[in-house]
Amino acid sequence: MTTSEQRPLWISESEVVSMMDIPGAIAALERGLLAEAQGTAYNMVKTHAEWDGSTLHAIGAVFPTIGICGTKTWTHTPAGATPLLILFDTNTGALKCIIEAFALGQMRTAAASGVATRWLAEPAANSFAIIGTGKQAITQVAAVLAVRPIRDIRVFSRDPVHRTQFVTRLRSEFQVEVADVASVRKAVENASIITVATRASDPILTADMLRPGAHVNSVGAIVPSRAEVAQDVLARSTRVVTDSIPQAQKLSREMVEFFGEDPARWSAVRPLAAIVADQASRSASDDLTLFKALGVGISDLSLGIELYRQALASGLGYAFSPPQRMSPRLGRASPGSAGR
Repeated sequence: MTTSEQRPLWISESEVVSMMDIPGAIAALERGLLAEAQGTAYNMVKTHAEWDGSTLHAIGAVFPTIGICGTKTWTHTPAGATPLLILFDTNTGALKCIIEAFALGQMRTAAASGVATRWLAEPAANSFAIIGTGKQAITQVAAVLAVRPIRDIRVFSRDPVHRTQFVTRLRSEFQVEVADVASVRKAVENASIITVATRASDPILTADMLRPGAHVNSVGAIVPSRAEVAQDVLARSTRVVTDSIPQAQKLSREMVEFFGEDPARWSAVRPLAAIVADQASRSASDDLTLFKALGVGISDLSLGIELYRQALASGLGYAFSPPQRMSPRLGRASPGSAGR
């Protein structure tokens, strides 16, 4: 069967986990970010809707030189979510792959923090605070440990039961000292790296909590109704980086309130892709550095394309026949598409 005749694959959550770990996700994301910086990958700005404590999201990207584009969509509800990443052929519009994307989404969000930490944290940073113990937390910890020699981790979340369970899990999975602390302030005190992964509706991290030279990853507030970092954190940050400036201008309440509508002020914000391409690591004069993650299509497709390649090479995934593709004339199937 030729590449053009390759039937689409359905890749399951278990297959995603078997093919990719956090270091692999970080490497795949850096390749995708370099493509973005070189102008060979493009994001679709995220769209979303909110209702009754739930949200509907859609993001996407195009990698035209690779010949793949795609979207990830999911609904986040109090009862859960079922995200799917769908890959298409950019030349024919043919469906190439559907990937169950819960684990992929966790890894791509963690990989973004890992990449940002690699370039923006102090090289010898060894003390880490994680705020929030939800579904993203374990991969966020793994990503930071993959790029810095962390010796101790401090954990805070509002639910003491969840916090204790998470601390127990960290102690079993990682060879580092882990402390269960009772406040955000105590967790971040003298920490060199802080990751905030919460569903906070108002800022919980303020500048007076943070030591000079600290690096912050803010990954939880991805819609305008939420915020994690206070305005004085942005004011103190000598570098502010995000995965998508257009998306930040639309969805990040913290950044919109701080930078306003003045393009000159927004010019101080750098995309993560540019940091990777320029190898723009922190300087001795940097005070705080801040990475604001919002989740972009290039991140998901960077991992998804690598997973698709690995699945083809290893024979993983379930090959299936999609419905007939339709021609531009409504109701007429493309020639030769039947039975594919």
